[in-house]
Amino acid sequence: MGNVNFKKIMIATDGSFCSRMAANKGIELARLSGGTVYAVYVVSTEYFSSMGVDFYWGKMYEALKKEGQQAVNYIKDLGEMEKVNVESVLLEGHPADELIRYAEEEEMDIAIMGSLGMTGLDRLLLGSVAGNLVRHSKVPVMVVKEKCQS
Repeated sequence: MGNVNFKKIMIATDGSFCSRMAANKGIELARLSGGTVYAVYVVSTEYFSSMGVDFYWGKMYEALKKEGQQAVNYIKDLGEMEKVNVESVLLEGHPADELIRYAEEEEMDIAIMGSLGMTGLDRLLLGSVAGNLVRHSKVPVMVVKEKCQS
């Protein structure tokens, strides 16, 4: 196999410890390949689709956006320490669908994410966001499992 160049690296994050481990791997890959990282957080609206829009939904939505901004800022800070360019991306919708859509539309070279602390390949493939990316994305996916379990 020849040299592999990763110029556009998507790191999907939910702010969890496991996604931070994936971010470390993604930043390192970008540093070695001279690529740009796209730190992507999806504000999941799937739970709210059946609820009416009211005061509490609005507060929850704002809290999720704030959580997302903190998650991508963590990756941005990692990038600054390693002199890697990081673009922050906040999306809304079903996490797996939005991550797949973004990775394909923006022509990412690779998508990186944590296994979210799942144990065993069978759990990974039963419907988690990581499992959906592995099964349905046309973009290569790296799932980081190392050190995610407690």
